[in-house]
Amino acid sequence: MNLSYWEIKNWLTNVDYTIVGSGIVGLNCALQLKARFPKANILILEKGFLPQGASTKNAGFACFGSLSEIIGDLNDHSESEVLDLVMKRVEGLQLLRHVLGDKTIGYKELGGYELFSKSGNDFYEYCISRKDDINKLLQPVFNEPIFSLKENAFNFENIENHYSYNKFEGQIDTGKMMEALLSKVQSKGIKILNNIEVQGYSENNYSIKLKTNAFEMSTSKLLVATNGFASQLLNETVKPARAQVLITKPIKDLHIKGTFHLDEGYYYFRNIDDRILFGGGRNLDFEGEETTELIQTPLIQNKLESLLRQTILPNIPFEIEHRWSGIMGVGSQKKAIVKQISNNVFCGVRLGGMGVAIGSLVGKELADLA
Repeated sequence: MNLSYWEIKNWLTNVDYTIVGSGIVGLNCALQLKARFPKANILILEKGFLPQGASTKNAGFACFGSLSEIIGDLNDHSESEVLDLVMKRVEGLQLLRHVLGDKTIGYKELGGYELFSKSGNDFYEYCISRKDDINKLLQPVFNEPIFSLKENAFNFENIENHYSYNKFEGQIDTGKMMEALLSKVQSKGIKILNNIEVQGYSENNYSIKLKTNAFEMSTSKLLVATNGFASQLLNETVKPARAQVLITKPIKDLHIKGTFHLDEGYYYFRNIDDRILFGGGRNLDFEGEETTELIQTPLIQNKLESLLRQTILPNIPFEIEHRWSGIMGVGSQKKAIVKQISNNVFCGVRLGGMGVAIGSLVGKELADLA
């Protein structure tokens, strides 16, 4: 790119901290750094015209794990690790609400529900049998039982007659949240350059040299907050996981209120603006959905529509208005990777599909490291 003297001088010179990624993690990291070092020159580089991964594309669940998800986590993690995961999700949500305010992000605590398919009766019975154990495990976090049973008041079909219910779960307006975060960051004098893809970097004892699709520059410290895209810059155990979503047109007298999980959390839906937002289905094709390509596939979209007609909105006419995809970062462990890579390079990645819950906290932890 043919840069002017002014562009080089005002945007790309004497940069103290360069953050790659303008999602929840990157923006919160920038805010924390600016609070600690008010005179620091902080630059955020974002490869999309808006945050490219999942921050503007997620379903807006203010959640910390359904009953079956937590039971599943105990298969791969110790009880103390699972307790720590849930505590960090709760702490992260509290931080998000504190930084932006409930009204600003459209926070509503309408409760969360987990539905169990009638075809998986044994799994349902097993999860219900573990409910009291999970409530006991999470007692230090909530100081009261978190999961209870509720009857099928929303008249879903082809599911068990009782849901697992969690009164602490909420929902947010993802667009409002990210708009507010971007506005707050820029109001602090933090610069954001969009449509800039970092292609690589080299390091000496004092600085980092970045190569992008548009220019080269130097920075004192580099902080990578690209989650599912992390492997493009770092040698970390993070795999991309595409999440496909659709949303209906407004439905008159929509009776469904809350956040809902189905099939161990691989499907999820909620109400928003008199519509149903519905996403998931990557369990239909794990290998195919391990991609950073932001498209939709007939296999998953057809399954989402089928579940809408047969389970969620039986006998209720609806039309699909829009479809999209986002990219999560996952791995064999649920714990996020927040670490120092080298003298002046740090990362906060692999949010495991819990970006809304832990993104603010991971951003803070990343700033603390740097």
